[in-house]
Amino acid sequence: MMRRFGVIVALGALLGMFAGVLAASPALAGRGHKWELAQAQPFTVQGSCAFDVGVTFPVNKEYQKVLKAADGAVLTLFTGSFKITYTNLSTGKAITETVSGPGKVTTHADGSITARLTGHTGVFLPPDLAQQFGLPPVSVTAGPFTESVAADGSLTSASLNGGHVLVDVCAALS
Repeated sequence: MMRRFGVIVALGALLGMFAGVLAASPALAGRGHKWELAQAQPFTVQGSCAFDVGVTFPVNKEYQKVLKAADGAVLTLFTGSFKITYTNLSTGKAITETVSGPGKVTTHADGSITARLTGHTGVFLPPDLAQQFGLPPVSVTAGPFTESVAADGSLTSASLNGGHVLVDVCAALS
């Protein structure tokens, strides 16, 4: 149950942070499905670092567009300006990072999810899965990042696909 909760928190955090600038966004904004402001609520990451991490969003000008595919999948595109402030809740030390994607999340008809991001991305993983996938549990990455979640909520893959870790948040806030 705790692992599933961790994956849900991680995915929720990712969904709340996929942002970026899609070159076609101004052209798309007035046609068909509309871009809507994506909501991001502050939260606390517990158990990933040696301390709790507060996560807030000082800049949230992120927009999303939800589209349905013919095969029943739901595509969510993200674009805009988005920054995250990570705070070590024990010491008060904080850093603010830009996490501008762009991003695309596909919710497949079977309930599984695939997130594909480029640019800068905020990544949140439970420690055991971070170790399994060779990534810091809380980080900012650059370059292609892909995450897959099975229909049961279990994280099945997370990889940088040639990208790299820009900031290991736990290390930076220690």
